[in-house]
Amino acid sequence: MIQLVASAQRSEVPALPFAKPRGVAVLLNARAKAVKPGVIEALSRVVPREDLFVSRSGQEAAEIADWVVARRYQTVFTGGGDGTFVSWVNRILEAAERRHQPAPRFGVLALGTGNAVAELVGASPRRHASDLSRFLAGEFGATRRIDLVSCEGRRTPFAGVGIDAAILNDYNWLKQQLAGTPLKGLGLGAAGYGLAVALRSAPRKLLERRPTYCEIVNTGRQAWRLDDEGRRVGPMIGPGELLYAGPCTMAGASTIPFYGMGLRLFPHATKARGLMQLRVVSDPAIATLLMNIHRIWAGDFAHDKIIDFHADRVSLRFERPMPLQVGGDAEGWREEVSFGVASTPVELVDFRAAPT
Repeated sequence: MIQLVASAQRSEVPALPFAKPRGVAVLLNARAKAVKPGVIEALSRVVPREDLFVSRSGQEAAEIADWVVARRYQTVFTGGGDGTFVSWVNRILEAAERRHQPAPRFGVLALGTGNAVAELVGASPRRHASDLSRFLAGEFGATRRIDLVSCEGRRTPFAGVGIDAAILNDYNWLKQQLAGTPLKGLGLGAAGYGLAVALRSAPRKLLERRPTYCEIVNTGRQAWRLDDEGRRVGPMIGPGELLYAGPCTMAGASTIPFYGMGLRLFPHATKARGLMQLRVVSDPAIATLLMNIHRIWAGDFAHDKIIDFHADRVSLRFERPMPLQVGGDAEGWREEVSFGVASTPVELVDFRAAPT
């Protein structure tokens, strides 16, 4: 019933320059939290069997992406979390570039732990089959264009170094420790993140003698410091100039406001087309953060230890290695990293908007 692409049959997909464009493809990550047999069955009743793909490995995902581009699907829905979205988008865009074809527009089905992109466009974990059905019926048709952040050759809505990536590492550690035990449910979702912070991230922060020293240089066009409302303040920061030098608990770049689970960490990310929001958190007191957790979640918390910029490319250097995350996936540790706005934006189906 479900289309599984795992054989060499599709490892070399022929070019189809005269193929008639197809409608909607649904690409699922079998390893995503909510991609269960019941979900796959429900989606298979919404789209034809040949348009539903389930990937269980990187090799399968590469074959599926090439096939989808060759068949010229006009809209590609990805099912999983932000990491799944990032993986599929990169594979699809790379396949389109190899074939010199336009990229499809993308849709998101919220089927992962981190659903920042789904939150941006109003997709819900509770109605993925319904959202898809209503889109196919023409109830949703509007799209919104978003820029992407480029980090180490990957395109993603957001990436960061510091405590956010450390929390992801701690969350993954907690899941591994509780997997296969009666308490495994405590290591998943928001509860798992909360436990990871309480058991590892916060204690580690308290034991640090001082945060890492960081220097951030503008390596792109003009950049600007932002005030608490996202307005440009102070003089323009030119190419090659220093944006920031000092202690760094976190430095993140994003082109969307959300960071998953409703956390509005980058409230100014969409206020300037072609630019990303760079947020630097220097060294706020843990007690201050904990007392203002609701305001932080809502995106309206301001503090002199939180510094925001609009920029299109920056380079960061740290005195000691810092954990890195790209699209919500932990990527190890770095002493240097660069963030920039990718050259090509993508179109996303917006469930919040009616057809135009």
